[in-house]
Amino acid sequence: MATRENSVAHRIVVEVDPFIPADQQKGIHNRWHPDIPAFATVKSGEVFSVQCVDWTGAQIGNNDFSDDIKNVDLTKIHNLSGPVAIEGAEPGDCLVVDILDVRPFDKMPWGYTGIFELNNGGGLFAREFNSKAAKAIWDFHGVYASSRHIPGVRFAGVSHPGLIGTAPSPELLATWNAREGELIAAHAGEVPAVAFPPEPRGAYVGQDVPEEVRAKVAQEGARTVPPREHGGNCDIKNLSKGSRCYFPVYVKGANLSVGDLHFSQGDGEISFCGAIEMAGIITFSCSIIKNGVEKFGMKQPMFLPSPVDPLYSAKLVFEGISVDVHGDGKQYNMDATVAFKQATLNTIEYLMKLGYTREQAYLLLSAAPVESHVGAIVDSPNACVTMALPLGIFENDILPREEGLTKRNFGQCAIRSDGVV
Repeated sequence: MATRENSVAHRIVVEVDPFIPADQQKGIHNRWHPDIPAFATVKSGEVFSVQCVDWTGAQIGNNDFSDDIKNVDLTKIHNLSGPVAIEGAEPGDCLVVDILDVRPFDKMPWGYTGIFELNNGGGLFAREFNSKAAKAIWDFHGVYASSRHIPGVRFAGVSHPGLIGTAPSPELLATWNAREGELIAAHAGEVPAVAFPPEPRGAYVGQDVPEEVRAKVAQEGARTVPPREHGGNCDIKNLSKGSRCYFPVYVKGANLSVGDLHFSQGDGEISFCGAIEMAGIITFSCSIIKNGVEKFGMKQPMFLPSPVDPLYSAKLVFEGISVDVHGDGKQYNMDATVAFKQATLNTIEYLMKLGYTREQAYLLLSAAPVESHVGAIVDSPNACVTMALPLGIFENDILPREEGLTKRNFGQCAIRSDGVV
């Protein structure tokens, strides 16, 4: 007979409501700064859960227009839960983070993928496509996702945190702001922006802290958009349940924060809001390796991806090289970004031959478990990058045939209410 003795539920150290704006809730922050105090403290080896709002903080709705994507306030992102201090962690240590589970809220069984406007977020093809806001809503059915906005596909998600990291030291924060400030100055006025400097507008710390601390965080806090030495917005799709992460520790307690949960994502998260974004719950256990930074020569985090992965063995692979074949035909020298773009554009072109719109194809490659690899990076002048499209996610046969491809009508994804795409 089951007993209550020795049956102790794991603590939920940050609790949120996914339907309430993030800046009205406790235990959330949207800047990196060493002066943000720990919201909760856990012991090494303790199992605990953290609830997370979606990365925008409840700005996006389950509807059939993309006006909310168009008008999203990016000064308020990403909304992170924490920080959570781990007892005994000191600067120079390695924080070992085991991801035990990642799941959506039962009361919010849906997520979204978005294409952002050229002048508000952008994405991999923001300039090439002169991007206008579009989105797809995905419904969750156990491990599977499907969308009324991209018919004909259904796939198993690999749920993971897009953003996870430890707090920076004052010195590391200053380094970030200095080097990124130099980059911004060198590319003044570029659209989309090459980086985002500290911005007081929209900054939020969901704790009772002195006003001088709040003001300092707003003035100096690093934006959460890129990955950095501490982790951050890495968007590694295989950091699902069963993964282990190794983070450098820069402040006492490590002060771990997490957010930007994804139900699924393709390699590259190409449309900027490119995963299936969701609110949800993540469960951790943390331990400490003393002096781990020196022991392992750590400059940046290391990861042991999860053994849990959808089995899509059959894939149609598209190649890209360092030549802008979809643009002006310019030859680049070993440019893997150009090669990745060409592989992606080749895949989008193929999906459009099947009947998907460009917007639907762009969203699908962002959200589905597509895989990209660097095939070669030594054969001048062309790097070779591949994009692998899993065949098993499609309801219909999409393989090349002698008679050509069957083009179907898949409608359109959610677009702006003014009809502009």
